[in-house]
Order: sequence, then C-alpha cells, then structure tokens
Amino acid sequence: MRLKNKVCIVTGGADGIGRAICELFAKEGAKIAVVDVDSVRGMTTVEHINSKKGDSFFVKADVSNENDVEIVVKEVVNKYSGIDVLVSNAAQFVFGKVEDVTLDDWTKVFGVNVLGLANFTKYCIPEMKKRGGGSIVATASISSFKAAPAFVPYNTSKGALLQMVRCLALDLAEHNIRVNCICPGAIKTKASEYHREFVKMDPISFEKEASEESILKRIGKPIEVAYGALFLASDESSFITGTPLMIDGGANAL
Repeated sequence: MRLKNKVCIVTGGADGIGRAICELFAKEGAKIAVVDVDSVRGMTTVEHINSKKGDSFFVKADVSNENDVEIVVKEVVNKYSGIDVLVSNAAQFVFGKVEDVTLDDWTKVFGVNVLGLANFTKYCIPEMKKRGGGSIVATASISSFKAAPAFVPYNTSKGALLQMVRCLALDLAEHNIRVNCICPGAIKTKASEYHREFVKMDPISFEKEASEESILKRIGKPIEVAYGALFLASDESSFITGTPLMIDGGANAL
C-alpha cells in the first residue's frame, strides 16, 4: 500500500475528483479526513470508504474560513494523532468576463481556490514538522496555464494557485514538506456540468468540443486525476516539489 497509515486531509472530498482521491487514498491504506461544505455527499463518501474497511470521517468546513480550517486540523490531530498529507482540492467555479463579475464573485473564487490552500497549509505545517515532513498536493488546472474565453475569475485564481505552490515549495523544503499540484484538463465532473450550463451547450456537443481540445480526443475521468494526486502524495515522488503535473490528455501541448 502506497499510503499505509498516512493521515490525509482531502478538501472538496464530497464529489468528483475529491471523492475519487479520498476513495483511492483509502484503498492505498490512508486514514482520510473528508472535508467539504456538502454534508450529505461528504457523509456518502465516508460511508462508502468505511464500508470497504477503510478509515475515514467527515468534517464540514468552509476552506476560505480560517476558523473552520483551524478546527478541522485540530479534529484530525485529535482523531489520528498527526497529519502527513494535505490535498487542497476544494474549488469555487466562477465564470465570466471581467465586466460581468462582481466583487463578491472575486472574493468567493479567491477565498476558496487560493486562500483555501493558504489556510490549510498554515495549520498543517506544525503537524507535518512533528512527523519529519509531509506532502501537500493542490488541485490547480490547465487553466493555470491557458486562457479561455469568459473564464477570467477562475483562470486567474488557478494561475495564482500555481504560483503559491511554487512559493510554498521553496519555503517549506527545509522542513521536508513537498508542495506540488495536479492540473486537470476537461474531466467529467459536476464542475464540467456547471461550465456546460454557463456556455449553454447541450451535453453531446459540449463533450465533443471538450474532447477535441486534447490530443487523446476524450475527456478524463476523476480516477485518472486521483492517480496523479496519489503519486505526488506518496514517497514515490520524494524528489519532486514545486511542480505542476498535467493531467489533461495532452491539451496543454497543443
């Protein structure tokens, strides 16, 4: 098992990529704290993991709220006595051109997508130091690299997230804490459904267009992203830090 007895926090673990990460990590022997604002789906993730003889529990929290984050970290440490891995996966999807979005939109998208990582890293660092190191994996995006029409808030937040990953990797290397990010392309999730609704396309046309954006000519599955997160969380990537891992079917190469 690649994460045997490792204590992992996964934000945005209730659905989509986050749920796939939680389930895969548990299968690989990790103890999982599933963090999300969605209690119903979050508990469903936990129930599924524990029904397979995994070890997980759910904590409801808003990652943009520092007090919530501090409470989550304390609960995880109280239950599992430490933290080895943080997967900062929670995301807020705000689309539109700059003239279309409000200050509240900007606050929302940066609060979750950028401050979410900052908040959790801040409170996880002391616990990781006690363990002699750790691994932090953030879910960035192909949008960290490529511009897209009417995608200004989301793209900007993911660009900022990538730069934060590099800065954190530099600052935390002396503590043996590695910081990397996965960068998904088009993945079949609830988030892609939000995007489809925003651009007002029918499901078949949307999937066909998204598939054409990659070299592999298809959209990805959450489990394919989860395996990338597993690699970066595990000791197999012990000499990798400050690095974005593209999981986009080659879209960024075009």
